[in-house]
Amino acid sequence: MDPMTAVLDGHRARGAHVLRVDMAAPWGISVEDEATVAVLVVVRGGAHLIQESGEVASLSPGDVAITARGLRYTFSDSPTTPPSIVIRPGETSHDLVGNDLCVELSHGVRRWGNAAHGDDSFLVGTYELPGQVTGRLLDAIPDLVVVRSDEWPSGLGAGLVDLLVAELARDLPGQDVVIDRLVDLVLIAALRAWFSHPEATPPAWWLAQSDPVVGRVLGLMHSDPARPWTLESLAREAAVSRATLARRFTDLVGQSPMAYLAQWRLSLAAELLVETDATVEQVSGRVGYLSPFAFSTAFRKAHGLSPRDYRRQARPRVAPSSTG
Repeated sequence: MDPMTAVLDGHRARGAHVLRVDMAAPWGISVEDEATVAVLVVVRGGAHLIQESGEVASLSPGDVAITARGLRYTFSDSPTTPPSIVIRPGETSHDLVGNDLCVELSHGVRRWGNAAHGDDSFLVGTYELPGQVTGRLLDAIPDLVVVRSDEWPSGLGAGLVDLLVAELARDLPGQDVVIDRLVDLVLIAALRAWFSHPEATPPAWWLAQSDPVVGRVLGLMHSDPARPWTLESLAREAAVSRATLARRFTDLVGQSPMAYLAQWRLSLAAELLVETDATVEQVSGRVGYLSPFAFSTAFRKAHGLSPRDYRRQARPRVAPSSTG
């Protein structure tokens, strides 16, 4: 399992709030929903994303914008159009004096906007990535990522967008799960394209996976974190000496193999505590600790809380996005 797969495998959109939005100019939307991650895809016409700093990203059909960490911005037909709609937490929408617009601007199943068939049309998917494993993904990207339509692998972007548009228009059994998975695919494909962009600054683990030695070791760690790995056993699997592995891994990843493994195990444990009902003892075994006591000690040192306290505090935050 490569690092990108490991990071994204922990991420599964559940009950993602996904809409097709149709707008007739002039229109402006102030987005203050505090979403951990949002994916915006322009289907028709165009749009401008204006950050609070004043920086403007102009988007055309097929372009994808990914916002992270609750980025606040204005989405509009023109950088000079002031917002007349405000989106706040809980997927609520209001005009500037507080009147609810959720029902007024609804156009049926998963369709919304100030026009039933506006000149500007885009898809919006917002959801949470609560876990520590997927926290590595957020650490690896800026608050705003833009992938242009011509930066996708040939045909991939248009194909995924077409599928998502078609599914949003349907109301069949299992539809929410299908839409969640398609939003996942758009996010993953867009980030993969962005990481490969010459102007991007991908994280060390992304760059290191192309190294034949370090990439092999990272794959082993992610695929089987419970295995009692040692520097010697990892070096043997990579067919190099311990000294060579330690030096090469540290140079590329920025920390030693065993330090990375420990961090990965505890990040995975945090995800399991929140996302599953496994006992602390079960979680400790799944991430490679022989003793629940040793696991709890290491976990407290890394996260500042015992495993039980971490689960108790984290679960209320993610409960709304874990349904659906």
